[in-house]
Amino acid sequence: MNKLLDETLSIKIAESINSRPSTPFDNAYKAALSTEGARYIQGFLAFAGKPYKPIEHSWIEIGDASDVRIVDPTLPHLNKNPQELWYFAAQRLSVKKLKAIIEESKEDYPEDDPLPIYGDPPYEYYGDVMLGGQEYLAAYQAAEAKCREISELKPENN
Repeated sequence: MNKLLDETLSIKIAESINSRPSTPFDNAYKAALSTEGARYIQGFLAFAGKPYKPIEHSWIEIGDASDVRIVDPTLPHLNKNPQELWYFAAQRLSVKKLKAIIEESKEDYPEDDPLPIYGDPPYEYYGDVMLGGQEYLAAYQAAEAKCREISELKPENN
């Protein structure tokens, strides 16, 4: 089931953190740090139209188990109908764990960008890339199936 995207809060947080296009991981990181009770999520985004396949993306989730909402600080830059976006989570991190991983990554690999975070090997192949564990492969395959479903339902977008 697709969780509810909170458009209003996504836009508000995007403005407050000065989100930028093409930086969903940084945007979600900043949003997680500035939002009480947020969880940082990495995974894939599916939508109708180009590139006709899932894109790797990041967002935050807020709320408790009975009312989880997606907040996407990159939403204003996507130029897509929010009702036609589907989010497929591969990894969820608490802010505490996220900070610890970023700090360790900066120490161990100071020349590399610490985001995105792919977890521990062994890594799986999805698409043409080998990144992330089994949960990445499962999220990618679910998002890929949704992209196929969308393109079959809306051939005018192809």
